[in-house]
Amino acid sequence: MITKDQFDTEIQLIIANAIREDVGDGDHSSLACIPTDASGKAKLLVKDEGILAGVEFAKYVFAYVDPNLEVEVFINDGETVKYGDIAFYVTGSSLSILKAERLVLNAMQRMSAIATKTKMFVDLLAGTKTKILDTRKTTPGIRALEKWAVKIGGGENHRFALYDMIMLKDNHIDFAGGITQAIAQTQAYLKETHRDLKIIVEARDLEEIKEILKSKGVYRILIDNFNYKDTKTAVALIGDTCLTESSGGINEDTIRKYAECGVNYISSGSLTHSVYNLDLSLKAVEE
Repeated sequence: MITKDQFDTEIQLIIANAIREDVGDGDHSSLACIPTDASGKAKLLVKDEGILAGVEFAKYVFAYVDPNLEVEVFINDGETVKYGDIAFYVTGSSLSILKAERLVLNAMQRMSAIATKTKMFVDLLAGTKTKILDTRKTTPGIRALEKWAVKIGGGENHRFALYDMIMLKDNHIDFAGGITQAIAQTQAYLKETHRDLKIIVEARDLEEIKEILKSKGVYRILIDNFNYKDTKTAVALIGDTCLTESSGGINEDTIRKYAECGVNYISSGSLTHSVYNLDLSLKAVEE
């Protein structure tokens, strides 16, 4: 997994690029009608129900735009919210608040949606040993935010990108000439390049499970698009040799049944690619 320093760098890059994209050479709507020395106060108003996420990110944004902005938080990341709740107040330069507004809202609405869906999946897995994982099926450029939201919702992060874990999927296996060859070549590559990366290998059927088990050093087997019966058989075959992960179109109607097959993890791209933003607003407060 990526380090904290790498993650922090990603967050700063997201903020810098988003402000560049949105503000350009100036917020001329605000500059045209608001005095440069005007100060104000705004509230983050919740107009929906779910799990709030992105409060800490909003604080980063406000600090980036204007270190003099002050944020007073009432509801933290991971807490349940309802219509009418006020998550925080931000006070300071009116121009700075408006400059940060859209990035804060865009990020928090999406992060809250992801956290809400993740929490729903986590609740469906309650009482099992199975944990929910995200995937790389994220919005280009803001992966760090979306994976952060999964954590806030109680899920766990899969690999962050192509560089922090080895994942041998069907195309890798086919291009490499087979499972055994792919694993052997991967282990040789890691040794030659002095890299310590965990290896996950995808299996398309029970015969591939058996072949994977003949090689040592596999961290987790991805049991992809199996039915319930074959998933149970695969889990029994793997035993304690390595960890197990189910994937492939698993949703809220089927996730519990796959968990009851005994897998350690279930990965779902829908946590990040199929969510509806929570309705949030940043409203000026008249004092």
